[in-house]
Amino acid sequence: MMGSEHGITRAQKFCTAARLLSISRAADNLDLGQPAVTAHIKRLEDELGTQLFDRIMRPIQLTLTGAHLFKLAEPLVEGIESLAANLSEAVEEGPVRVDSTFDIISHALLRGVKAFLAQYPQAHLRVRSGLWTQVLQMVTDGEVDLGLVPRPGNGDKFDFHPLFPYERVLIAPLGHPILTSPSVSLDEIARWPLILPGEGTSTRSMLEEAFRRKGISYEVVLELESIDSIKAYVAMGLGISLGPRMAIEPGDEQRLAIVDLMHLLPVEQAGVVTLRGKNLSNPTKQFIEVLEENFAPARR
Repeated sequence: MMGSEHGITRAQKFCTAARLLSISRAADNLDLGQPAVTAHIKRLEDELGTQLFDRIMRPIQLTLTGAHLFKLAEPLVEGIESLAANLSEAVEEGPVRVDSTFDIISHALLRGVKAFLAQYPQAHLRVRSGLWTQVLQMVTDGEVDLGLVPRPGNGDKFDFHPLFPYERVLIAPLGHPILTSPSVSLDEIARWPLILPGEGTSTRSMLEEAFRRKGISYEVVLELESIDSIKAYVAMGLGISLGPRMAIEPGDEQRLAIVDLMHLLPVEQAGVVTLRGKNLSNPTKQFIEVLEENFAPARR
């Protein structure tokens, strides 16, 4: 009885016609053709085995059965319509849920969030952090709307919006002996105590894979999740490290030596990953658009 066509149930068509006492006006109100509304009300009457409208009179009038059905159905129809509107509003006003890797969250994402909130001051953001693999899993499981990662995930289940190049650099104390080399090699990096982010992070995984391919031994003397903490410990002379160039802030080169490593490690594209086919809310789309606008110069 409650079948639908084009998302409008027969109950909605009946209640609209009953309220307006006109099938033609109901069709106009619902933006449907009058024959379609007439046919569906007739089908409803056939299913119930009774006549709902007295069509002899003008305007048409509800029969006793039709009036009783209208009294029962109208609150239900209005409730469903209100629920749909409220759900849609809740989705559009809900927070944008973001997950990002540790290094990006305190640098690139910080810049993007600042630009987004300046443009949409009433927006809500919910930000989490994790390893690259954890971010991708959160996106897959639908626990977040988008992830911000150093490189896209494998396979075809993600859509990827590139934002900026993700280049790794060597971070060393000023005056460190490794700086005398005209072109730093993996062997030279492995000679010194290493201060690295935790296992499973993108930069560490790439470096350790490069060491393994060449059969190079190395020693990690300190693991820190925060790239800012890593920079502080390197500046104290406790070791050398690798990190993303985007994490090098103004003033860092007054206490640290920063060396290009593009000849050793590939430059990847960091950006936004979303689950392919996922229906994104307008605030989520707006957040992605602001990120793309904010990092446009870096993508060219």
